[in-house]
Amino acid sequence: MEQYKKEFIEFMIDCNVLKFGDFVTKSGRKTPFFVNTGFYRTGSQLKRLGEYYAQAIHDHFGFDFDVLFGPAYKGIPLSVAATIAISEKYDKDIRYCSNRKEVKDHGDKGILLGSLLLTQFICIFNLDKICIDRFF
Repeated sequence: MEQYKKEFIEFMIDCNVLKFGDFVTKSGRKTPFFVNTGFYRTGSQLKRLGEYYAQAIHDHFGFDFDVLFGPAYKGIPLSVAATIAISEKYDKDIRYCSNRKEVKDHGDKGILLGSLLLTQFICIFNLDKICIDRFF
């Protein structure tokens, strides 16, 4: 396992994001660990989190995609932190997008925030994995 992955696991434990014990998921499945990204609570934690994700995205996919999508709600800060870290660490200006759980009917109406998904390659945070897919 790469060193940054070991450091990331320790970081999650230090932030109380990763906990070990006996847990039951929403679907009823038993699991010996639980990850709650809502426990990243400070700017320095989000900065560091973004750096880990930026490195993982770089190492596994490169930057051959147009938009980094983070689903509402917990995926939003993940995608924002990662795009900032990609810009700072790799000098690559990646756009981000997220969705709302419900369509707004006033102000900036719609369901998407950030860059629109009018593109071919999208990197998607799915909280338990990251994938790149071709759309359109």
